[in-house]
Amino acid sequence: MGIEVIVEGLTKSFGTQNVWQDVTLTLPPGEVSVMLGPSGTGKTVFLKSLIGLLKPERGRVLVGGVDMVNSPERDIYEARKMFGLMFQDGALFGSMNLFDNIAFPLREHTRKKEAEIRRIVMERVDMVGLLGAEGKLPGEISGGMRKRAGLARALVLDPQIILCDEPDSGLDPVRTSFISQLLIDLNAQIDATMLIVTHNLDIASTVPDNMGMLFRRELVAFGPRELLLTSDEPVVRQFLSGRRDGPIGMSEEKDEAALAREQLNGRELPAAPRRVAPQLEPSPGLPPRQAVQRRRARVLAMWDQLPAATREAVQAGLVPAQGESA
Repeated sequence: MGIEVIVEGLTKSFGTQNVWQDVTLTLPPGEVSVMLGPSGTGKTVFLKSLIGLLKPERGRVLVGGVDMVNSPERDIYEARKMFGLMFQDGALFGSMNLFDNIAFPLREHTRKKEAEIRRIVMERVDMVGLLGAEGKLPGEISGGMRKRAGLARALVLDPQIILCDEPDSGLDPVRTSFISQLLIDLNAQIDATMLIVTHNLDIASTVPDNMGMLFRRELVAFGPRELLLTSDEPVVRQFLSGRRDGPIGMSEEKDEAALAREQLNGRELPAAPRRVAPQLEPSPGLPPRQAVQRRRARVLAMWDQLPAATREAVQAGLVPAQGESA
């Protein structure tokens, strides 16, 4: 099973430019979470901070007893092996075929023999649907196939936490739907904790158990997917509706005068949707996701703290356990 990731008071700047501050959240073990936000809000920076590739100025990231911000470098290096990272562009070596790209972490970080490496690589190749393409170079395959190869490489060290940086970027809607299903199928098979950074609304509305959103250098919200999908928060509603009217502008945020003009002209954001799209289920033949029942118990435990619209959406999507009502 995946492990819990606890983020406490995380703050990151580049020089005088504050990226985000005081970010606090918990990625529940084995569940799929999504981090949304307009371009330029530091979503990729957040991923790299979780894995210790960037060093925040303040805060902690606790993973299996290791603080990925403040622990000694050798401890961070060891803890990093619990992560699998899927980069935006796949980050494949152009001169290596897919097999060697996917085998690279095993050859770098383990002492496994080539026969064992071949077995593991081919298992992962099969898992992401690339059997028969392992001998091709990255330049000989489509962008979607490169994404899947990057995901296969992220899986070879059996990570307990998988971080995906915009797995949909550069893909058409059909390929994006295939990637969405693949992420759910992987979670069903390996029960890893997953965090997906995206601004794709289809992924956000159908894939995760939990959603968060970064805006104006802070975490707007993080919680069960239904909490954001039924939110009345103006920035969340604007982002999820894809409208120009609202706090988000071309350069991230609008000034007060622009917002006042929109209100004066009666350009109101639509009401938050009360019907939440069903979450994707694993493909036929795969086991049910173990995270579903864990999440169910966790959400019901926070029931009294959830807004009425969120409770209504959760209740509509709950599958009762045998012998009990939702």
